[in-house]
Parts: sequence; C-alpha cells; structure tokens
Amino acid sequence: MGYIAIVDYGAGNLLSVSKAFGYLGIETKITNDSSEIERADAVVLPGVGAFPDAMEMLKAENLIELLKKEAVKKPFLGICLGMQMLFDKSTEIKETTGLSLIPGEVTKIKTQYKLPQTGWNSLKLVNPSQLTKNLPENAYVYFVHSFSANVKNRENLAAVCYYGTEVTALIQKDAIFGCQFHPEKSGETGLMMLKNFGELI
Repeated sequence: MGYIAIVDYGAGNLLSVSKAFGYLGIETKITNDSSEIERADAVVLPGVGAFPDAMEMLKAENLIELLKKEAVKKPFLGICLGMQMLFDKSTEIKETTGLSLIPGEVTKIKTQYKLPQTGWNSLKLVNPSQLTKNLPENAYVYFVHSFSANVKNRENLAAVCYYGTEVTALIQKDAIFGCQFHPEKSGETGLMMLKNFGELI
C-alpha cells in the first residue's frame, strides 16, 4: 500500500490526524509538495480557523487547482474546515469561493444553542457511505464549529447531527468525503471511519 497525503497549508490539525492513521498502520505524509500529493493514493485536507484565511493559504501554496484535480482521481477527505472548503462558497467573515467539489454553501448555524458547537454529538445516518460502514446507529463524534454546510443535493448527505437544528456532519460525492467533526478526536468511532477511508486505497 502507498500513502495518504495530509495537506499542509498552515491551517490544519496535522499531527493528530497523522497519528490516528499511523495507529491504524496506514502510512501518511504531511506535505505541501505538489508532486507528493500527486503520487499519493489518497488525500486528506484538514483545517482549523476561518474559511477566507484557509482559502488564501491554499492559494498562496498554489494548491487550489491541484486539489480540485486530485480530488476526482483518488479518495479525498476533508476534515472540519477542510470539509467546508469542498463546497462552492462560505459566508464566514465575507463571502469566499471554495473548491466547488460538492454543490452547496457554508453558513452560520441557525440555533438557539451556544456557538461554537463544541463537544460530542451523535450521528444520524442519512445515506449509505463507505465511511460509516460497520458504524452503529447514533455513534458519537467530536465537533468544534459555528458554521455548517448546506448541501444542494440531499444524496451528498451521509450523516447529520442535531444542535437545535439539523447540522451537516458527513458528506460524500463519489470518492470525495467530508467530516464536519474531528474523526482523529472521536475515539473508536473516528478510528473506524479513518480505517474505512484507508480501505479505499
């Protein structure tokens, strides 16, 4: 088996993601090198922080077009902000164009509950997904976010959670996946999902 490229553009929780895959015996390379990303068998785009800043960082590293190209060639996973960047645009701080790999937009969660949503919440499975294979119903995962993706096509929605309103938790389109939660911080459930992703290689 080859390796998974974890994209290093200055805005990701890289080491904990790499360690989680390593625990599963899956090799990763933390990299911003285009040739290493092209050679990888799969790609993970992590992300923490604000959407406009992260897109600017990707642009500064000349990674936007590369990631759009690679995402349709091989398994691709966006985590947290990395998931939100898969969409057409976000209204966080200012309207910003995303990678446009999955139709929809990212907006602030409309809820009476305190934002950000921080902590554990249960998943409600919506559509079958490779990532949720062997996952029990109502499995708990760890979230930290104030913005949520609104998918244009319901078939791209794999799981939701409820935080005073329905919140997109897991999305997919072909071999492109996105977790709004942090699988690397979600215990056995998160490890199972990363293992399922690794099996696509």
